[in-house]
Amino acid sequence: MRRAYIITDILDADPPMRLRADGRDAWALLELIQAGEAGCTPIDHPGPRWSGYVFNLRQLGLAIETVHEPHQGPFPGRHARYVLRSRLRVVESSAMVPA
Repeated sequence: MRRAYIITDILDADPPMRLRADGRDAWALLELIQAGEAGCTPIDHPGPRWSGYVFNLRQLGLAIETVHEPHQGPFPGRHARYVLRSRLRVVESSAMVPA
């Protein structure tokens, strides 16, 4: 199996910059891009360490908003919804390349 990756240009950086994310960080960024304004939660887009992926992507220069939302059920509390705020152009992605 090929390791996931994504290469993007951050269009609202001054000057625009290119970044590469690999592995689960790349998976998370692809999920955020596909989700658009709806964003992603660990409930809707299961992944073992969303907060870690978002931290790593922010370190690369991406603007990602964290919205805290309440939830009910047997274990009521709050969860995070992550929304990508950076404008990106995808240059290349493992999702585009056949394995």
